[in-house]
Amino acid sequence: MHIRYIVVMGVSGCGKSTIAERVAQQLHWLFLEGDALHPPANVEKMRQGIPLDDADRAPWLEAVAQTIRHWRSQGRCAVIACSALRRAYRDIIVEGHDDLCFVYLHGTHELLVQRLQNRRSHFMPLDLLDSQLALLEEPEAPPERAIRLEIDKSPEVLAHEVFRSVSGYIAR
Repeated sequence: MHIRYIVVMGVSGCGKSTIAERVAQQLHWLFLEGDALHPPANVEKMRQGIPLDDADRAPWLEAVAQTIRHWRSQGRCAVIACSALRRAYRDIIVEGHDDLCFVYLHGTHELLVQRLQNRRSHFMPLDLLDSQLALLEEPEAPPERAIRLEIDKSPEVLAHEVFRSVSGYIAR
């Protein structure tokens, strides 16, 4: 079993992008901000405080899966920041492969609210946090390959915990 892809997942404000980018740097892997693959209509909906539904998410999830397929065909490894809130969404991303693991960043409602209130220049408003939490299906390991981390630590510590957890399984 070798891990070639790590998806850092969780609700808005949990630190997905920060942790994913740090882990990618440590591993010398590619980094993808999954939000960059959202169609413009999705971004506008979220900016207006309108939760996405499964039909909105479908092209985005397919774009994430397609990107991983492309990297897989090239033999490249990557860390991706992607909410991946439901098991069905994660199944689309995994596509039956065993070379991908999820890192679930979990935080209390209070901490997530505090982080979102302090965040600037992001399209995702605080108003959508509760809808994301209602949709969230926490990964179950097993059967899902997932690591759960509490976000009450510094990004450096969290990135190191991810690195330590996967270091024996990463593709070199």
